[in-house]
Amino acid sequence: MKRSLSPLHSYGAGRSANRRIAIVAIVITALLAVAGFAAWFTGRGEQQDDARRSTSTASPSPSESAPKPSAGTGSVPKPPQISEPLAHAKAAALMLWSYDTRATTRDQQLAGMNAWMTRETKYTDWTSITAQVPDPVLWSRMGDNAQHATATITEAHYPSAFKQALAEDPAALTKAYIYAVTVTGKQQIAWKGGGGGAENRSVTLAVQCRPSHDCALVAIAPRVAP
Repeated sequence: MKRSLSPLHSYGAGRSANRRIAIVAIVITALLAVAGFAAWFTGRGEQQDDARRSTSTASPSPSESAPKPSAGTGSVPKPPQISEPLAHAKAAALMLWSYDTRATTRDQQLAGMNAWMTRETKYTDWTSITAQVPDPVLWSRMGDNAQHATATITEAHYPSAFKQALAEDPAALTKAYIYAVTVTGKQQIAWKGGGGGAENRSVTLAVQCRPSHDCALVAIAPRVAP
């Protein structure tokens, strides 16, 4: 059975939990100051679908840094010049759900993903992004099978908890300008020999869109917010 690079895998959730909780807590405190939504966003995602977990292997190190730009970015697209949160979240989800091990090394995949991240390090949760990428051994095996994936986006919306939080405290957004966006779509995976399949996807992203600046990716939530 072929294994796929699928977002929302819980690679090393326990090992990176402390760092992720600390970073996300800063993000949510600055953004919302609403206890209920903060508790949701900092959850461990332990109720994720077992079928997705079945493809998990050893996780990247929690301290894994992005490869230097000299590694190139392979098939990973450059971040778009978009200043609208919903549109940027759609583009980011498309990037996360697409890959090509035939033309892209694991280091290139990570370098390409890192280019989408906000440079405001006190907010960024790089660990939640690297957790989406299989370990070097699995990536190599995927490459041996010429595994690659494309995706289509169905829709994007602000989660109800996020909209409620903004209604209660609109000014909270103006410190970090970080938006929660839930994106749905479908991922199509293929490998040599004519193998392939498709799966519906959903993800909640945190994106930063400061006025007069292009948006950037902040984090991937451990669970999908309706």
